Amino acid sequence: MRNHKIGFYLFSILMFCSCMLKAEKFVLTMNWTPQAEFAGYYVAKEKGFYKEAGLDVEMHYHSLSASVHYRMDTDECDAGLFSLMAAIDIIASGKPLVNIFQTSMNSSYIIVSRWGKNPLTQKRDRLAVYMSEPNYLSFILDRKQKMDYEWVFYTGNINVFLSGGVDAMTMVSYSEYLQLKQAGFDMPEESLFRFKDNGYNIQENGVYVKRDYYISHRDQVKRFAEASKRGWEWAATHQEEALDIVMKYVRDGHVQTNRVIQRMMLEEILRLQKDPNSGKREYRVRPDMVKKASTLMRDFGMIDRDVTYNELMGK
Repeated sequence: MRNHKIGFYLFSILMFCSCMLKAEKFVLTMNWTPQAEFAGYYVAKEKGFYKEAGLDVEMHYHSLSASVHYRMDTDECDAGLFSLMAAIDIIASGKPLVNIFQTSMNSSYIIVSRWGKNPLTQKRDRLAVYMSEPNYLSFILDRKQKMDYEWVFYTGNINVFLSGGVDAMTMVSYSEYLQLKQAGFDMPEESLFRFKDNGYNIQENGVYVKRDYYISHRDQVKRFAEASKRGWEWAATHQEEALDIVMKYVRDGHVQTNRVIQRMMLEEILRLQKDPNSGKREYRVRPDMVKKASTLMRDFGMIDRDVTYNELMGK
């Protein structure tokens, strides 16, 4: 009996090692620090969905000195999170990318007036915008509406806004906007310019790989997408358990936040994932949004050629 038990344990260990050897390493770089914005990916890893798909997914994060684009360009990761406009910009510059998984179906960007004004009346005022990524929609609005903003770049907190250092601020509805709400800052609807509701509804985060990688790893990226979708669907139906997982990553990453704001973030991220027409999570790139984004970027001098849906999808 003793030998039988030893044999069983050895067999179990060998099977576990065999599974680990078969798991393909896949490095994904997020475009921010650990937070509920990435809940579905954390769930897919912690619940074993990636492992079941034969993947050993490793998650990295961008920094001011090493962006997602830089990490992909230098082969420090296999995939990265980019907004649709950022991906179009990179492709148009001659570095082909392919979308392998899409979460965002709506724009989260908002301009908030510090003084309770209609942001479109604040011409030549100081506008705070992100330092760590291109502000495509804000720049397009500036040129289209002839706003002539004075640009002030910030790294990701609301202090410059609350202190009155700027007159308005571009932010996302799942982060800084929620921080302002939690701080008790009064934001009447007339003081907000929601890009989504004003003709600029363009998808944001998706997972991209280099085209060469996509061609040589088609089955792998398909398995990654399927497991990631499982993670997001589980997060949507088990939000408190998903938050437990998120807070583990937050603590490991030494991120200063709290569960309340992370819960609000997760709820907003899940809302933004619903297609504006069907009201469902479709996990797809919309051809009409690709065309709109490419046309706007070309018309306002950000790219010198159109990027098509088929190009973006590796077809």
